[in-house]
Amino acid sequence: MSTTTEPGLTAPVKPVQGRIKCVVWDLDHTLWDGVLLEDEQVRLRPAMVEHIRRLDGLGVLHSISSKNDPELATAKLREFGIEDLFLCPQIGWDAKSESIRRIATRLNLGLDAFAFVDDQQFERAEVEFTLPEVTCVDVLDVDEVLHRPDFHPRFVTDESAQRRGMYRSQLQREEIESDFKGTDEQFLASLGMTFTIAPARREDLQRAEELTIRTNQLNATGRTYSYDELDALRESPDHLLLVASLTDRFGSYGKIGVALVEKGRPDWRLNMMLMSCRVMSRGVGSVLLNHIMGRAVADGAGLLADFVETGRNRMMQITYAFSGFREVSRDGAHVVLAADTSALQDPPAYVVLEVEQ
Repeated sequence: MSTTTEPGLTAPVKPVQGRIKCVVWDLDHTLWDGVLLEDEQVRLRPAMVEHIRRLDGLGVLHSISSKNDPELATAKLREFGIEDLFLCPQIGWDAKSESIRRIATRLNLGLDAFAFVDDQQFERAEVEFTLPEVTCVDVLDVDEVLHRPDFHPRFVTDESAQRRGMYRSQLQREEIESDFKGTDEQFLASLGMTFTIAPARREDLQRAEELTIRTNQLNATGRTYSYDELDALRESPDHLLLVASLTDRFGSYGKIGVALVEKGRPDWRLNMMLMSCRVMSRGVGSVLLNHIMGRAVADGAGLLADFVETGRNRMMQITYAFSGFREVSRDGAHVVLAADTSALQDPPAYVVLEVEQ
């Protein structure tokens, strides 16, 4: 497969729409004119801020990697009123590649989802050499490059403009969890979680398609569905398409789960089950599974589930096992699981379940 290098990029382009999930910005001669350590009266570049706010509204995150005095630079960002636009800023004297690596770890995003904007060819080359997955952008070319399809999600959902806030809430949860003195269950109980299951509405479908494309670790079959496919299934009397959302005392996680069930006799068939990685440690996958099991029982049916071993969805396989599913047939990586509908489990005590009709 061939790749091309376009103006403003120091790495081969992979033209995949919406591939970039986070843009990391330098400060001196990039976000503002001047060098802060030489002149504290640096001048903010309005065009850069316009790009940041535009992409932020599309759900693209932003961070900072700058060789600068942390207190001075943070104060300047606050003075300009833009500090809150950036997640996990890395301001100090480490290599830019190391800063980007730390940001990726904190945000739980792959390095290929990052772009790095800097005015210095040396800094871009260091990142390109150390982290070749990252797209490096010369600040002189941002007006062209930041309008590429790579930086524009296929769908802009209701959750897109809230994505930065959701990530910030998640970072707060992680900080509190790391300092929490108690058991995992006590910590989860302290969150005050409410898990909501509802039939998919048309306005949910763009987010549902996004989840099927973005979710790998907690996707039971690895299959993706388009908006049109999901809309047809949503209206089918022979199918049940459910979406799940989660909130806690820090705010909303958004819509974090999708399940597709084909009704039949003697068994319903769970064709797709996925959860966002953001809730991997919250124990809510079993809540959705047990809800579906209960719906099948109420209809006088059993429940089978398709599972395709992808190498990345081991956690979903464990979720099925904890929910009482067992393997009944196998064809290579494709496994059919059967639910033990005689052993339905109540939601954990730390989760309030709400079901919408």
